[in-house]
Amino acid sequence: MTILSRVLATIAFCLISQVQAAPIKRLNGSSISSQQLTDGVTKLMAIGQVTGLSVTVFNDAKPVYSQAFGYANVQTKTPLTLDTEIYGASISKAVFATLVMKLVDKGVIDLDTPLYQYLDQPLWRIKGDKRAWHRDLSSLKGQPEAKLITARICLSHTTGLGNWRWFEPDHKLHFHSKPGSHYRYSGEGMTLLQTVLEEKTGKTLEELAQEYVFTPFGMATSSYQWQPRFEGHYATGYNGEGRPYPKDKDNAPRSASSLETTPNELTRFASAVLQGAGLTPASYHAMFSPQIRIRAPTQFGPGIDEVTDAYDDIALSYGLGWGLIKTPFGWGAFKEGRGDGCVHYLIVFPKQKLGVMLLSNSENAEKIFDALLRLSIADSYTPVAWERYADGSHLLD
Repeated sequence: MTILSRVLATIAFCLISQVQAAPIKRLNGSSISSQQLTDGVTKLMAIGQVTGLSVTVFNDAKPVYSQAFGYANVQTKTPLTLDTEIYGASISKAVFATLVMKLVDKGVIDLDTPLYQYLDQPLWRIKGDKRAWHRDLSSLKGQPEAKLITARICLSHTTGLGNWRWFEPDHKLHFHSKPGSHYRYSGEGMTLLQTVLEEKTGKTLEELAQEYVFTPFGMATSSYQWQPRFEGHYATGYNGEGRPYPKDKDNAPRSASSLETTPNELTRFASAVLQGAGLTPASYHAMFSPQIRIRAPTQFGPGIDEVTDAYDDIALSYGLGWGLIKTPFGWGAFKEGRGDGCVHYLIVFPKQKLGVMLLSNSENAEKIFDALLRLSIADSYTPVAWERYADGSHLLD
């Protein structure tokens, strides 16, 4: 029996749960019992050969089902629990968006003021170092588009910058479109906003996150940088063949990508978001309002500059830090994450106060995300092809 087979054979014995006996309400008015959901998740994990997974469902802005399955580490047979530290990947961006909107509410920053106006030096004079390379904005010198960038443009992925400079032939920052005009997923845009906020406030990203998000939301373990307290308690990421990735513990704090957290603490974050996240009504509305329509057939990578009408029925858009889809049940706001074997998907429906969060330390989980969304909350609206997830509708037959 292979290691992965042993994992799948013992999933039912490796789960830690926090569930309620009441039926779980789904988007379409139907319901599912906790046991039915648990049985379905276990079956789908076996089909997809998923190492570890946590599933949390929200009704009335509160978790009504939260359960962890499988292993955090296959080699040591360490079970995944709701308190296991897990790499948050791009869920980092949604957390950062809440931080920024709180600063907007405090008058620290305005969504539409060009970022360069907050500094006493040109953007291109800001330097980074080997670890904090994202702070090196020197390649913006001589590019007039840099003066057009605002916080709104950064949060809506319309800076025109590529995702990361390492994907450019010369490893420098380049504008592919006029800021504010087109959607283009960009981690660089998020870290540029982070850098300006750090310069303006005199505080690091970690200090700002602790002050405005982690402490208020009860996320005592979470951090944008690796902490010694995570040793021995983190989930190892696994590729599609079940091989482990080495854990990256040397990342500088980056708003776009470096969040370390736990299923329980991201549950608190998602609940806070559904409850208003301590924001003014205006900021909350702005965060979940379309800033730009998305016409591209894929989220990023090849095809990003093509145009399709495939997602017109859901008015696929981007808000501030969250993707948006229009459904018969109101706007759905989603954020995914990918990196080092960890893949995640979180979608909330603010009007319904309902949502689901899927966190996994196995790249294979993307094979079953669609089926899990349909099973847990009857979400058949997530643009799975745009996300490059597998169509899982047949898995529920």
